[in-house]
Amino acid sequence: MAAPDDHSLEGLQRRLAQFAAARDWQPFHTPKNLAAALSVEAGELLEIFQWLTPDQAAAIMSVPDAAHRVRDEVADVLAYLLQFCAVTGVDPLAALAAKIERNELRFPVPGGPGGPGGVDQGGKRKSD
Repeated sequence: MAAPDDHSLEGLQRRLAQFAAARDWQPFHTPKNLAAALSVEAGELLEIFQWLTPDQAAAIMSVPDAAHRVRDEVADVLAYLLQFCAVTGVDPLAALAAKIERNELRFPVPGGPGGPGGVDQGGKRKSD
């Protein structure tokens, strides 16, 4: 069993896999089932905020019982995401880094290089 203080991504994935293996849950941990469970848990996180005003939602972590529920649902979402990644062979950190890079190209900073009002790759000012 992993050390209880191992909070690395790999350590947490290992602990989740060991938890499931000890209970013979692997047959149920298919990509489809894990994606469905992930969606359900994300819905449970959303449910906490469903009828809150923007101000109430912004202050949710200052309400101890609500903050506890938020942390539990975040943990459930992350657990299923990490298990999904393990089963499908997706490196979540590499996937996120690649997505950020694509988004930086897709959505340039306004006024920056490549953005409206910025400069083109040749250093010439672009018109707004």
